[in-house]
Amino acid sequence: MAHSNNPEHQLDEAKDIVINAIGETMDLYGINRSVGNLFGTMLFEDSMTLDEMREQLQMSKPSMSAGVKRLQEFDIVKQQFTRGSRKQHFIAEKDFFNFFSNFFTRKWRREIVINAEAVHDAVAILNKIINDESTDAAIKTEANETKQQLIDTLPYYEWLDHLSDALESGEIFKYFPIPENNYKED
Repeated sequence: MAHSNNPEHQLDEAKDIVINAIGETMDLYGINRSVGNLFGTMLFEDSMTLDEMREQLQMSKPSMSAGVKRLQEFDIVKQQFTRGSRKQHFIAEKDFFNFFSNFFTRKWRREIVINAEAVHDAVAILNKIINDESTDAAIKTEANETKQQLIDTLPYYEWLDHLSDALESGEIFKYFPIPENNYKED
């Protein structure tokens, strides 16, 4: 990639490097890359309207709206009141520790609900198999082993729920404190 000597282009290039990395990272966590690019773009702005987002990212307004809604689900983008404007303004969470807490606790809580519910539903079916006197002994044995295997996963979901609670409450920072920013410019 050819680098420009124009300071304004260099500034945009530096921002684009970070926006691209954020888009790629969010893609790793199951958020569409274009939504990740939207979040990255919003990080560098005080607030943005959907029209401003569309203009910067060259995406349709409905796509921008859907992306903002997705980011709002994780509480990492919020609507901001702007006096004198009839348009909605949105602002990105700029504190990455808050971002982490909001984003991952919501993902983990969803994982807990989906998987713990699946375990309970599967165990109910397995209990029917186990308690049915007409079930073949080999099938009953496998059903019991499968049931125990599933029950053994439940402490993980309990632990993940406690981890989510500790992250949401900030208690986790007693054990893993936020480091001081000792980074200086070069």
